Amino acid sequence: MTRTPLRRRGTALVAAFLSSALVLTACGGDSDDTGDTAAVTTRSVTGGNGAVQVPADPQRVASIGNTTLPFIDMGGKPVGVTEVGASELALIPADQKATFDAAVNLGASGDQVDMEKLAGLKPDLILAQLPASEFEGIRKQLESIAPTVFWGLDVEWKALADGVSQAGNVTAGLTDQKAQFKDKITKIRQTYGQIIGATRFVNVDRWESSDPGTFSVADFGCVEIAQGDLGMNFPKAAAGADPLGWTSLPFEQIAELAQYDVITYPVDAAGQPKTSFAPVVATNTWKALPAVNSGRALGVFCPGNNSYGPVLRYLDSLDAALATLPAKE
Repeated sequence: MTRTPLRRRGTALVAAFLSSALVLTACGGDSDDTGDTAAVTTRSVTGGNGAVQVPADPQRVASIGNTTLPFIDMGGKPVGVTEVGASELALIPADQKATFDAAVNLGASGDQVDMEKLAGLKPDLILAQLPASEFEGIRKQLESIAPTVFWGLDVEWKALADGVSQAGNVTAGLTDQKAQFKDKITKIRQTYGQIIGATRFVNVDRWESSDPGTFSVADFGCVEIAQGDLGMNFPKAAAGADPLGWTSLPFEQIAELAQYDVITYPVDAAGQPKTSFAPVVATNTWKALPAVNSGRALGVFCPGNNSYGPVLRYLDSLDAALATLPAKE
């Protein structure tokens, strides 16, 4: 089991915080203490680590792993965060990037949290999404510092957003985002209902880690919203099978995409093919596809699918792309 290395004096400092008892009252209750310590109102939220008593209005939230960008997306301002990849940070709005940069860097990843630095921030709540095995390795240390709510990597993005908003008390931001999401889904269904019902789509991608000369038929990421919420007919793996996107296909198989009516592929915010996908669109096989020649290869921008903010941007891009489809002959 992976153990997080502690810096010098880290154990002593965490112990010091343990000895400073933080008294959490029952939900909605008040403390009988007549000293200077203000009463703390708590409520119960449920994560992958069970029911956790958290402050009703947490003021110093630390975020570990994949909870960081969703929390910020809903208006949260964490005091400490673990690192997020530069490619992900490049896709979020400038104000959210500023919020991320203002937080203390707690480590490269969830299993490398600097516990001394985390304890020094005196958080009143810790949010975490990371592999379950990594969480179990640091669980006791985290919970000794502050109430900790954990979600595993198998939690669906909407459920994660709900959990983070409730634990972090950023429900107002989520309520607005959900309303926008519902409106955009309804609009796309109403506007393109006939196209969606009569079209065979395929979503293709290529990752930065892909072997040269390969691509994938991708069935995870933003395309899951197109499949599940819009009912668009994209290929996807059978129940219980590995995702299609895990299989690398040689460029020679690009020609097989001719069986689909519409192809979607990844572009950046400016509408240009994503850098990792550019080698695909440069091939003669791609250029010869009927969908490409007829204007039915659609570049769609997906800034992420781990919270509502980036999904809303994806839906805007998908809406605009569908609007360019020529009428069927």
